[in-house]
Amino acid sequence: MTQLGKPPGDDSSITHGCDAAPCPPASKPWVLAAAVIGSSMAFIDGTVVNVALPAIQADLRATAFQAQWVVEAYALFLAALLLVGGSLGDHFGRRRIFSIGVAIFAIASVGCAIAGSVQHLIAARAVQGVGAALLVPGSLALISAAFPENERGKAIGTWSGFSGITAAIGPVVGGFLVDRYSWTWAFLVNVPMAIAVLAIAWRHVPESRGGEGARGGLDVAGALLATLALGGVVYAFIEAPTQGWSAPAVWIAMATGLAAAVAFVWVELRVAKPMLPLGLFRIGNFAGANLLTLLLYAALGGGLYFFPLNLIQVQGYSATAAGAALLPFILIMFALSRWAGTLVDRYGPRLPLVLGPAIAGVGFAMIALPGVQVDYWTGFFPAVVVLGFGMTITVAPLTTTVMNAVGEELAGVASGVNNAVSRTASVLAIAVFGLGMAWVFDWALADGLRAAGASPEVTQFIEAQRSRLAAAEMPPGLDAVTAATLKGAVAEAYVAGFRWVMLISASLAFLSGLSAWWMIERRLRQGR
Repeated sequence: MTQLGKPPGDDSSITHGCDAAPCPPASKPWVLAAAVIGSSMAFIDGTVVNVALPAIQADLRATAFQAQWVVEAYALFLAALLLVGGSLGDHFGRRRIFSIGVAIFAIASVGCAIAGSVQHLIAARAVQGVGAALLVPGSLALISAAFPENERGKAIGTWSGFSGITAAIGPVVGGFLVDRYSWTWAFLVNVPMAIAVLAIAWRHVPESRGGEGARGGLDVAGALLATLALGGVVYAFIEAPTQGWSAPAVWIAMATGLAAAVAFVWVELRVAKPMLPLGLFRIGNFAGANLLTLLLYAALGGGLYFFPLNLIQVQGYSATAAGAALLPFILIMFALSRWAGTLVDRYGPRLPLVLGPAIAGVGFAMIALPGVQVDYWTGFFPAVVVLGFGMTITVAPLTTTVMNAVGEELAGVASGVNNAVSRTASVLAIAVFGLGMAWVFDWALADGLRAAGASPEVTQFIEAQRSRLAAAEMPPGLDAVTAATLKGAVAEAYVAGFRWVMLISASLAFLSGLSAWWMIERRLRQGR
């Protein structure tokens, strides 16, 4: 559940698109249907896979770090290629690139479903991420191109409403499919949706391109360097717990990632059409909003990656129940988003962008409190409600601040950058938090096994499975009491790591609020 609902900037990236292309009135509902179903595929995939991870890990005998790659391979390519994906639509045709993205996504989904090994699944997920990078901005651009400005508001409202419904039911439906059938259905559910989208796009969606300015060039070097930078750093953090920081593959990956990041900045400062216009960060409100986004969405993405794993592998919840656990979060955001959108007009951007992350930080801290075998309604529900309320106060004012910081003519670019920052934050946080989780888990497990009086042979067997975290299996031949005691030690070790993760998430949320207090102006000034 690393990406709940729409990331910041999604709505604004379609309110400031190109002028509407000629589109027959009869085709507009079909364009909206294609955009809604297409984006729903990505929203569902972003939330369902985490619920399916425990079943995937058990079925494919994967380590916890390989399970991380199942999520990270997709998220990495989506984050790195998202901005250039939108440019490809402007350059070669929005319907064409959108349809190619849908087709790649569907084919990769089938590849995920038939994966016989975790390595095969990770590779298919990477291809899925490439498809999503074409699909996600393309779905938004179709609305922008087909609907004139005086009709976009209604179209955006429809798209947002269906996106909220998708975010709410996606994890629950995915959990039901995992419990009732198999984790493979979490991927196969994309195929009929993709077929419907492609049929609609082929018959009813007119082609459109950006203006001459939009088609001026593609930042291929920037896209490749961004992918290499993210990939190198993420690889190092995920593989360090098993290979060690001294392993050549780990430190070479980290050095390559950092070098690519420096090269990316150098290229973006010099290329004619950069995918990331760094000059925007000279604007105080824009820089402050993106620093807040980086910190807060690192907390959200990194922290909530481990939440369903805790619920299923430690608390013993079904996949369906784990999928429904964050439903209050989504429903609060859906119900109060219109109210939250008025906060900037009433109080200016600083107050909600300080208060919202602070409340979210309290929510993260509350999630850290429950131990093992905790009732959802008393242990997790209050924390999820607080977290949802804090994020609700934050997201709409954050998007408004980003849009207004740069003015009307650059609002689409700015919101796309903010969207990419939120996804990049999640990618990096899952990798870094995984390293911290592994360190605390190993320490707590060793302490727990000593306290349980485990024999050297049993200790060696369980510690050999440390890389599976809460999915570690017990040695064969143990009596029921001993096995339960040792399983309890493993569960307590996971909870110890989970608490560390949630407290770091809380700290990042509080820091994001402080960054807003420091960098965001008290009252909003329109454009610069």
